[in-house]
Amino acid sequence: MSGLKDAGHLFRFAGLFVLAFLVFLVVRAYVVPKSFGEYGHYRGAAIGEIAAHPVKFAGRQTCETCHTDIADIKAKGAHAHVNCEACHGALAAHADDPMSVTPVKPDSAVLCARCHTASAAKPASFPQVDPAEHSGGAPCVTCHNPHSPIIGSDFTANAAKGGAK
Repeated sequence: MSGLKDAGHLFRFAGLFVLAFLVFLVVRAYVVPKSFGEYGHYRGAAIGEIAAHPVKFAGRQTCETCHTDIADIKAKGAHAHVNCEACHGALAAHADDPMSVTPVKPDSAVLCARCHTASAAKPASFPQVDPAEHSGGAPCVTCHNPHSPIIGSDFTANAAKGGAK
């Protein structure tokens, strides 16, 4: 009889476990979106929600349609594969209405340093500088054309004359 009395604790514990599991299932039904799991471990409705956001980036081809002179310089330079919007910001609004939306003219002393500040984590072949030593804080466009930054290239002279855009 003592063994049955002790088993009552186990039955109550098992009952609490089952009750907790049922509460978990009810809460889960309210918390987890209906489209969760539609495409694996993702919420299926997220695709439509993301697609409904307005387009912010125009794409390099859109920029090159109007700015062919810069595209030609850039195609021959070290930044040939860097998208325009990586430096100038999202340009879909500018592409839609070029006269009312002006692209960002980045602060080259800050922007160029984001990629080109020396770091042991970067490949040795990647151009790296210590900005304080290299330019003393002067903007990079003082000596480099950002679209073709290698000094001595045909296009760097244009930067020194103020032609960098």
